[in-house]
Amino acid sequence: MGLQDKLYLGNLDAKRDWGYAKDYVEGMWRILQHDVADDFVLATGRTESVRDFCRLVFEQLDLNYEDYVEIDPRYFRPAEVDLLLGDASKAKEKLGWTATTDLEQLARIMTQHDYDLAQREAHAKNFVPS
Repeated sequence: MGLQDKLYLGNLDAKRDWGYAKDYVEGMWRILQHDVADDFVLATGRTESVRDFCRLVFEQLDLNYEDYVEIDPRYFRPAEVDLLLGDASKAKEKLGWTATTDLEQLARIMTQHDYDLAQREAHAKNFVPS
């Protein structure tokens, strides 16, 4: 949309358990409905790097992420965790909860949302009142 030339990120090799907030809200609701107070982990059980997520997102736009993403040390976390991966087996067993949105769907949802926002922003930027 011409609004920004680069996307600045930190550690592209950090691996995360990516999940959709809508799935987690349903999980939280199920936890609240549970008869006995307990601790649960809500997670997809799948881990991918930030780099791989960038690749998925930029593929949605027919772009190569390497042309647009730059590493900026300011975005590195002081106490970086290289791998975050959750085990939601207890939530599945006791609550019947599993994440239903996979990483590819999540990438499509997020990309479409940000694309729509960028279109509106570009339109507003170019709007000249008559």
